[in-house]
Amino acid sequence: MSNSLGEFDIIKIAKRDFDTQQFKMDEEPKKEQKKAKGNGVPHIDEASRELMQRLAQEHGTPIFVIDHEKIRQNYREFKEHLPSVQAYYAVKANSNLEIVKTLFDMGSSFDVASMPEFMVVHEYIKDMPDKERQDWIWDKIIYANTIKPIETLQSLDRYKPLVTFDNIEELKKIRQYAPNAGLVLRIRVPNTGSMAELSSKFGADPGEAVDLIVEAFNMGLVVEGLSFHVGSQCTNFENYVQALQLSANIIREAESRAAQRIKILDIGGGFPVKYNPEVKSYRTLARKLGSEFKRLFPKDMEILAEPGRFMVANACTVVAEVIGKAVRDGKPCYYINDGVYHTYSGQVFDHCNYPVKAFKEGETRISAVFGPTCDAFDTITLSAELPHLEIGDLVYSENIGAYSHASSTYFNGFPPAKIVHINR
Repeated sequence: MSNSLGEFDIIKIAKRDFDTQQFKMDEEPKKEQKKAKGNGVPHIDEASRELMQRLAQEHGTPIFVIDHEKIRQNYREFKEHLPSVQAYYAVKANSNLEIVKTLFDMGSSFDVASMPEFMVVHEYIKDMPDKERQDWIWDKIIYANTIKPIETLQSLDRYKPLVTFDNIEELKKIRQYAPNAGLVLRIRVPNTGSMAELSSKFGADPGEAVDLIVEAFNMGLVVEGLSFHVGSQCTNFENYVQALQLSANIIREAESRAAQRIKILDIGGGFPVKYNPEVKSYRTLARKLGSEFKRLFPKDMEILAEPGRFMVANACTVVAEVIGKAVRDGKPCYYINDGVYHTYSGQVFDHCNYPVKAFKEGETRISAVFGPTCDAFDTITLSAELPHLEIGDLVYSENIGAYSHASSTYFNGFPPAKIVHINR
């Protein structure tokens, strides 16, 4: 994900999930909400507008509203169209404990990338009997960060989870500090057309993959699978096709040379969310994937996926308040109490645009919207279509559940938006 110079470097230092205050509600809208088709863009209806304004009145602003029923719908949709694929929720997308709990209750597995993320999931299995807990970890957790500190490997070894690697130095560390882990080799694949590319930082070159797998077996380790990631918010479905063909070729050669079975294929994330109507649908991708699975892999291949954005992006709405206004170069400018150092941080790190909308109706003008901090970088948009707003009016942004609140900071002393749960 991208970074900027100057004051915004603080986000890299402070980046973490500030979900310490949980404002929980089990509240249904007064009117039935319209169902969005698939994992698409929900157009907020009157009942939802009333609910959001009521929540803002009750809790103050800014608030980050998490709709747990929408998360459940997204999980069911994922499983409906890829029933043979085990869904490992990518906790980094939004590590809120209540989101993890909702998906845990749905039967989800989990992709973690740090020990704190691992322990977020572990919170819900810690009271299981030892053998049941260990079996659950083996079956339902993958540590999908290819680079792990020594201390992390030492902590992970007792749990024996699946862990990914993509280079020989990491393999040596795993052999020394976490020899009981099951291994998954991540390969580099095309990320063309994805909103956030990952191949420049992660993944072994396909030409080196078989040698790495053979070397791991020679070290006495067990390589259980192969993985790839086509990039976050992938709209070029050919990335998956090429990655699956590469994977099939590597698995065949590795099994031949190592005389060992590779039984797991992890297809990563990238499943698209309809932030706008032009984004191709997940259902189309699922049909293509299903066809490629049948063509390239044996029936007993265990196929994993790591949906993060898909599960939570359209399940959350931020509501903020106009705290100042001005006219600059003839353009209305509104200052709100959330910004790019907070919930709108996804506009920087995730390359994602969240249109700012008003609850108030009226003729609109192209307007600028700024966040509350003293940094001019804290600019949400210079082209919002907004009616005339007054100080104290409310605005909102939808589809803001992934890679947003998770990277909020306390920059300039402003805290992250309060979290409000509905439909738990």
